[in-house]
Amino acid sequence: MIKVRTFTSELKPFFAMRQLESLDEQVNSFLQAGRVTRVLSVSDACTATENGATIGIIRVLAYEST
Repeated sequence: MIKVRTFTSELKPFFAMRQLESLDEQVNSFLQAGRVTRVLSVSDACTATENGATIGIIRVLAYEST
């Protein structure tokens, strides 16, 4: 069965690398703990304020499970 899961993280100035690493850890933990048999797609998208400042990231994971 194909499923989709989203993960989000707020991005703060000077902490972006640490927050991206944390997002990676969340996804990896989900993959290890879940019954994921195959990853079909991983996609990142940024969220922004009205004046264009990036304030967050959304990671979408499409996968198959048993």
